[in-house]
Order: sequence, then structure tokens, then C-alpha cells
Amino acid sequence: MAYCSIQTKVYSGDLASSSSFSRSLAAAPGTLGLHSISNASRRVCCDAPKRRRFQVLALAVKRSPKRLKYATPRFTKEDELLYIEVDPSLSGADSWKLEPVVHLLKQGGVGVIPTDTVYAIVCDLRNHSAIERLRRIKNVDPQKPLSILCHSFHDIDTFTTGFPRGDGQGHANLFRAVKHCLPGPYTFILTATKELPKHCIRYGTAEAKYTLRKNVGVRMPDEPICQAILEKMGSPLISTSVKCPKENEWLLDPVVIADIYGPEGLDFVVDGGVRVADPSTVVDMTVIPPKLIRQGKGPKLHWMVAED
Repeated sequence: MAYCSIQTKVYSGDLASSSSFSRSLAAAPGTLGLHSISNASRRVCCDAPKRRRFQVLALAVKRSPKRLKYATPRFTKEDELLYIEVDPSLSGADSWKLEPVVHLLKQGGVGVIPTDTVYAIVCDLRNHSAIERLRRIKNVDPQKPLSILCHSFHDIDTFTTGFPRGDGQGHANLFRAVKHCLPGPYTFILTATKELPKHCIRYGTAEAKYTLRKNVGVRMPDEPICQAILEKMGSPLISTSVKCPKENEWLLDPVVIADIYGPEGLDFVVDGGVRVADPSTVVDMTVIPPKLIRQGKGPKLHWMVAED
């Protein structure tokens, strides 16, 4: 097991305090911490693997939200990456650690959070420039659709036409069946409403005229950290799963994600532990019966029909 000793400083007004700590790079998922990472200064000396190439400049552990408020980096500093380690169970006493993340998202930040499947790059649903930044950071193909992460069925009903509820003429009430699936590892394709900003569902390039999709993929992850962020935001987030740019494989370790996408302009990474390469199950709900587009972590249910 490799350990490294890092000298850190946390500033609060005119008060500067320094502390040192030894941290296991193979720490248990329960380890909590908050780091502000800068690409400009790299002076950490340790025997740890070289993949951890960013430096910890600020540390806030077991501090009150007020102290954390002054310790967080300014959003305008482009060379900084906010890296937060959170217990995956997210006990109530630790939810305040997510406040800087919500603050950055509301300012137009783009970052990585855990879901109940793989990690996702997210940004504010209503921020056009943030969505464009997300596409540039991940190099998303203009034809590739983006999904939205929702906190509740109310969010889903606001930004889509919702799930079929039956009409008394033999069409099944699928809403009742879906309620047993969510929150859960599914992406349901639904028809978007006018409440969903147009830049969320458009595709194509600036050279050619943008076209609007009528449908959007919707997720309601069963993951405490993700749900806490969505609740604090008060609105859904635009989302795309995190993959390795070259190998097109899922990136499951948040340290590796920060190392790869940090230099591309990522603003924050929320470390909820290493994930398993098991994406969400995608179901098209705009057709009857619903069509299974991709089999993932969520099991195929009897009312889903496999795609030919």
C-alpha cells in the first residue's frame, strides 16, 4: 500500500493554517476529503503511482460549511480543478461537502459526479454555454444525444410528456410499472415538452442548420450523492457518461477521470468510489410496446420488447 505525505494550506480571511496528512491511495470508500487541485503547481513528492499527477493545494476536513466557503477555489481560475471525496453512502452530516459543487454548477461549471451505473459529466440544464463546454470537453459528436438526470417524477413530467398511463382502450398503464424501476439504472426515452430548453435536444453543427429532436433520454439514478446534488440544484442536469477518449471504454476510477479530463477544462470531480463497467439499460417509451434499445444494469422486464 502506497502512502504520501502532503503539506497543505487552507485560507479563511486573514487566517492561514497549515496541516499535514498521510493518505492511503488505496483508501476505503468511507474516506472523506475535499481538495482543490491546480495544474499550475505540481510539487507533491511521494512514492504513489504516477497516475495521480495533480497537486493538492487546499484541504478541508471536518470543517464547518462557513470555513469551507472561504477555502473553495474561485470559479474564474481556469487552471484549478475541485476534487471532492465523499462517502458513497453520503450520511446527512457530510452532505454539506457538495455545496461547492452545486455552486459551480449554478455558475456554469462542468464536472463529473457518480451515478448508480458509471460516472457522468454533467452541467446545468438551462445553461447553453455550459452544455457547449460539456460537448467540447468530452468531444461529443454533434449527432449524439445527451440525457437529463432527474430528482423526481415531477421533474420528468415537467420536461417530458411523461410515461403512458393507459387510456381505457386496452393500452397498458406503464407508469405503474415504471414506478417500480425508478430510481434505478434505466434510461427511458420520452417525448420532450416545450419546458425543455431547445439547446438540450438540438443536434447537428453550426455550419448546417441545427435540427431539434423530439425525444430525450431521462434518468433518475438510485445513488445518494447524485440525488443530493440534484435536490440542491432544484432542476435536472444535462448528462453524458464518461468514457476514455481513445479506447471508447468506460472510465470507472475518478482519479483517472480527473487526470484525463482535468486538462480539458473540467471544473470539478466528485469521488464516490470506483464504479463497475455496467451502464444503464435504455428503453424507448415513445413506442408501444416499449422497445429495449440497450441491455445494461437494469434487468429486462416483461413489458419491454427487445430490439430486432
